[in-house]
Amino acid sequence: MTTAPSAFGTDLRPLFCLEDGPVHLNHGSYGATPRAVLEAQRDWRDRMEAEPSRFMEFEFRPALRAAAARLAPYIGAKADDLAMVENPTQAVNAILRSLDLKPGDRILINDQTYGAVRNTVRFVCAMTGAEIAEWTLPFPAESPQQALDAFEAALAASNPRLAIIDHVTSPTALALPAEAMTASARDAGALVLVDGAHAPGMMGLDIEALGADWYTGTCHKWLFAAKGCAFLWAGPRVIDRLHPAVISHGYLNGFHEEFDWVGTRDGSAQHSLPAALDFVDRFGVEAIRTHNHALAMAAGRRLSAAWGTEMGQPESMVGSMVMVRLPDGYGTGFETARDLRLRLLREDRIQTRVNPLAGGLYVRVSSQIYNHIGEIDALADAVLAKRPNA
Repeated sequence: MTTAPSAFGTDLRPLFCLEDGPVHLNHGSYGATPRAVLEAQRDWRDRMEAEPSRFMEFEFRPALRAAAARLAPYIGAKADDLAMVENPTQAVNAILRSLDLKPGDRILINDQTYGAVRNTVRFVCAMTGAEIAEWTLPFPAESPQQALDAFEAALAASNPRLAIIDHVTSPTALALPAEAMTASARDAGALVLVDGAHAPGMMGLDIEALGADWYTGTCHKWLFAAKGCAFLWAGPRVIDRLHPAVISHGYLNGFHEEFDWVGTRDGSAQHSLPAALDFVDRFGVEAIRTHNHALAMAAGRRLSAAWGTEMGQPESMVGSMVMVRLPDGYGTGFETARDLRLRLLREDRIQTRVNPLAGGLYVRVSSQIYNHIGEIDALADAVLAKRPNA
């Protein structure tokens, strides 16, 4: 039985451990884990500590496989093609370090590629002699086709061995046409890695139909899992050549043996994933996505009207996060953005992202089932009250 979407908003706040008072409009960064999921995670930890040897040797890996099996239908994948990892950064390291890169090979990224992914690419290129090719993703964005056109031009210019595609960009919250981009990259002869950190739970997924070689995403953002729960999917032409970044006892014993055991660790975030999916089912994944998208769009329209500015993307590129430009006069650059973000947090108790982009500052607003439009109005007023010379 699912809970009616009309119940979304303030009434759901007690289901989470968020502090009383602050407005939390930054779910996209680290998520917020429901109390019920944290209780399930504690139960897994208690089970582990009650008999550590039995748990680690006989129960740890079957529990991971069970979590993968439960996750698979939510993302359009087979459990056998999934490895449970802590985060997409770990997955990207595994993929890039498993490639037989040679001097002159190119890895194609964009100017909004997530910083940890960019650094992994830099590291691997420095070790192998491969090269980075970077394309500019238009922002503010006009349409998915605009992004696809820029990507295809970069493919033609760089002839990459590997293309890394963001499903949803982190700094700009753009939902990109990943399926069309993947098809273009495959047509150009490139391997394809899709960084879907934000996509699971935010968007409908059919990973097998996407056509990529690898896909990685988090479960602790938009699927409500405990922090440290993510997955790595590998396609048939690459799965047998993939190894974890940490080589351990399972080396050369197959995909699951290698990834399921990378040494003694606390896997309770992944073991409790079924409890997170139970939480999703309580409300219905489609109802959650519908609410979050509608609130994100309402936030974009409300804030841009209040500030006399515009959104950073059209509705076709909005998932559960939206970008809105601040009025002129607030400054530019990382330090200015950071200072404004800290002022909003300390003076107004509003948690959100402020990013320096396109010669100005943009606010990235996340919407989740515990948020409501009144919190958007509070953000609008708080920003206006901090206008220079106001």
